[in-house]
This record gives sequence, structure tokens and C-alpha cells, in this order.
Amino acid sequence: MAAERQGGGGGGRGAGAEENKDHKDGKDNKENERPAGPQPGGLGDSLGLEILQIVKESQQQHGLRHGDFQRYRYLLLILMDAERAWSYAMQLKQEANTEPRKRFHLLSRLRKAVKHAEELERLCESNRVDAKTKLEAQAYMAYLTGMLRFEHQEWKAAMEAFNKCKTIYEKLANAFTEEQAVLYNQRVEEISPNIRYCAYNIGDQSAMNELMQMRLRSGGTEGLLAEKLEALITQTRAKQAATMSEVEWRGRTVPVKIDKVRIFLLGLADNEAAIAQAENEETKERLFESLLSECRDAIQAVREELKPDQKQREHSLENDSGKVSNIQYLHSYLTYIKLSTAIKRNESMAKSLQKALLQQQRSDEDGKRSPRPQDLIRLYDIILQNLVELTQLPGLEEDKNFQKETGLKTLVYKAYRCFFIAQSYVLVKKWSEALVLYERVLKYAREVQSGAGAHRNSLKELPDVQDLITQVNAEKYSLQAAAILDANDPHETESPSQVKDGKPLSERFETFCLDPSLVSKQVSLVHFPPGFQPIPCKPLFFDLALNHVAFPPLEDKVEQKAKSGLTGYIKGIFGFKS
Repeated sequence: MAAERQGGGGGGRGAGAEENKDHKDGKDNKENERPAGPQPGGLGDSLGLEILQIVKESQQQHGLRHGDFQRYRYLLLILMDAERAWSYAMQLKQEANTEPRKRFHLLSRLRKAVKHAEELERLCESNRVDAKTKLEAQAYMAYLTGMLRFEHQEWKAAMEAFNKCKTIYEKLANAFTEEQAVLYNQRVEEISPNIRYCAYNIGDQSAMNELMQMRLRSGGTEGLLAEKLEALITQTRAKQAATMSEVEWRGRTVPVKIDKVRIFLLGLADNEAAIAQAENEETKERLFESLLSECRDAIQAVREELKPDQKQREHSLENDSGKVSNIQYLHSYLTYIKLSTAIKRNESMAKSLQKALLQQQRSDEDGKRSPRPQDLIRLYDIILQNLVELTQLPGLEEDKNFQKETGLKTLVYKAYRCFFIAQSYVLVKKWSEALVLYERVLKYAREVQSGAGAHRNSLKELPDVQDLITQVNAEKYSLQAAAILDANDPHETESPSQVKDGKPLSERFETFCLDPSLVSKQVSLVHFPPGFQPIPCKPLFFDLALNHVAFPPLEDKVEQKAKSGLTGYIKGIFGFKS
């Protein structure tokens, strides 16, 4: 125990010497270590640190809970010193892109980090340290050593150090539970590209293909390897581009003389394959952005060639009866690639938003801003604008098949845009507007189905309109049910026809009409009491022969009756009877 404490004290003096040396180095490099202006990572913002909370948590986690001050003093202190030097080295690496002189300071910080890691490994050799910590200290030391050798371009030594680190972490991952192994496996994945890059520089040519696959699957590596790998891939493609002289698109072959365009076209298939095999949406988004950036650079290179040849190109258009020049057609091809890639990227983002929107409807979780149908509408607006630009590309105005395919794609995306506009109206309970928009979606979808014909192959990558039709039909019934049940806002739910005629339910079975009174106490089902209705009456008979009968003369009888009639009348008045 005494010897162990003496070793610990020696470690403390070593740490103190390092601190003194750090202080001395800090005086020599005062401007580098403590710049007066804002740091690149901070962007001028103030920094905060929960000092007491961090101190208490560190003390409880690293020995002070059991009174082990030696563990807290030496192991954690040395580890933090190594991390401090490493983090400063990474900061200098970012700054060295624009200020190459800082590379010397970078190497100095990495050497200091390795020195602290060596001290940590030595302290962990004590019998009081468990086996897991010893192995982690050895792996950490090997990792920092590999990074230092990598920066010095000592490929063999760097590969040996990285392989040692990888072996230790793989053994630790196999020795613990799956949850604990995640961290170790992540570190193994981080250093695997570095190992392959070292192998390539030593002479293993097969490592290049593996490096490219790693880079494409991950959407671009990070850390020490990023810039070197990008430069290596560009260099390899430049060698392959020397054999590429032309490209064929839509039945026309055009020469490719610009190196940047050749390099881009050679890597196009690999980039598209990597996007299709991306493991997650974040990686896919990075790959899309990388591809679009390369495409924009290639288009800019072609545009620069177009400028000095403008007059000659216009003259050739007149002579060739409207046929565009080769360089203009190449520009149209690259623009087509850019617009098509942008459409695929926005469609991928739309699918992700649709999934998030569906999950939100099922879970109804609160918290951070959730996706809305308006977000999808904005994406489909951009897609439709890209399709309009596709139809205006020089050299494709007379291509009827291309125009037909683009028109069908436009109808597909119009249908989806209209669908999500209807969804946005449903959210604000505008049932009538949503119902009309659903009918418009069905109209667009049926036009696509009727007009597809020979163009079905070009529509395979697009969303299936039949699925959309099924979904719209289901949404229509849900909309009608929701509209009937929602009686909270009569202004929104009543339709103009209800207000004017007030027909009961029995008279409008065949017509959907929003009537909130159906779920109230004043429901109008039938007219009660029922109104009078005309019914057939008993037939009347008329003697039509009377108009054709000739009666005998009765004058003599009429006169006698008139005389007797007067006398009888007088007698009747006075009450006499005959």
C-alpha cells in the first residue's frame, strides 16, 4: 500500500510538472490558447458551466462516495487533461484549413494528449483498478496514438495502433450486455475507415473500394479521415475520367470535354446507389446535399464554357433548324439531373413527414413542433416548380414522350398536393372545402390512370395513385362522419342548403348534407303533423242528353199555376188551408 501511494505521489508530481509546462506553453502561445475574440464554436455566444453540479456528480461517480480520494484525484484528472488537449487539437484542425501554420500547434496538442493517455494507462496498472478500466485505458491510449501517427502520415504505425484499439473494444463489446456494447461498437465503426485508409496508403489497393462504400453509406466521414478521403476519391475518379469522352441521353450522344463534368458523371451511379441504400433519413439527406452540390459545380463549369461560345451557338441554332449545340444539350442534361435529384430529395422528405404526421395522429404527443400538412404542401409546391422547369429545358421542347411523362408526373404530385390541402382544411373543420378537394384528388388520380398507357415504366418510382384513391375514399367517409358529429360550431358546419329549405332527413336520403341538429334534441326527421295531400274524390256523373231533349209546350198549365199560385200564397200568409 505504501509503494502504491508512493507511485500515486510520483504521478501527482508528474501531473504537476505537466501543469507547469502547460503554464509555460500558455505564456509562449498566449494568443493561440486564449484569443480575445469569439471562438469558432461559440459564434460569439456566452458560455455557461454548472460548476457545482458537475463537481458533485463527478465526486459521487469517481470514488468520493466511498472516501477514495486517490481515484478521484489521479484517474479522472489525467483523463480530463488528455481530453482537453485532444479537443484543442480538433479545434486547431478545423482552423488549419484556412491557417496552415496552426498545424504545428495541432501536432503539439496531440502529442500532449498522448502523453496524458500514457500516464493514465500507467496509473491503471495498479492492483486496485479493475480489468475493464485497464482495458479501456489501453484502448484509449492506442486510439490517441493512432490519431497522432495518422497526422504524421506514419501509416503502418497508425494502423497498428488503430487495430489494437479496435481489438480491445471488440472484446469489451462481446463481454458485456447489448446495451453496454453499443458504445464500443460505435467506436469500432469510427476507426474502421481510418484502418482501411492506412492500408490503402501502405499498398492495399482493395481498400479503396471499401473506403468508398463506407463513405457513401455514412453520407461522408467525419474526423481525421474526412478531407483525406474526399481528396483520394476525387483523385481516383479523375484517373477514370481520362477514359470518358461522351455521354448518351434520350437518344443523343454528346462529347464531354470538361474534367469536372466527367468526374461528376462517373460518380453519379455510385451516389445514387448509396442514396438508395442509406440506413436512415439523416444519412440520405446528407448524400442528397452532396450530390446536388457536385451537380451545381458541374453545371457552373459548363456555364462558363457556354459564355464565350454564345454567338457561335446562336448561329448554329439557325443553321440546324432549332437543334441546340452539344454544350447546350450537356447543360440541359446536367440541369435535368439536378432537378430530378431535387425532386427525389423533396419526395423523400415528404415521405418522412407523412410518417411523422401519421405517428402524431396516433399518439397525440405534445412537446416540440410537430409536422403539419402545410409542410407537405410546401414541398409539393417546390416539386411542381421543378417539373415546370424540366419542361422548359432547351433541346426537349419537341420531345413528346418527355413532355407526356412530365405531364403525368405533374398530375401525380398535384393530386398529392391537393390531398394535403384538403387535410389542412379538415384540421380547421371546413368540411365542404375539404370534400371538394378530395373530389379534385380523385379527378387527378383517374387522369393519371387513364393516361399512363405506355409510360407506366417511367411512373414506377412515383407514389402509387391507386393507394391515394383508396385513402381518399376512406377519408371522405371519415370526413362525413366527423362533420355530422361536430355540432360545436354551427357557423362552420351548416350548409347553405340547410339554411334555405330546412328539409327533414326523410326527404334527403340521397344527398349528403351537414346537419348538426341530427345529434341534438331538435332533430328534424319528418314533417309532423303531416301536411294535407290531394287524394282522388268520388266521380261525378253529368246528364249530357238534357241539352238535346225537346219538351212539349206547357203555356196553359203555366198560366193556371200562376193564378192559383198567387191565391195560395195569400192563403198561406194568413194561415188558411185549402
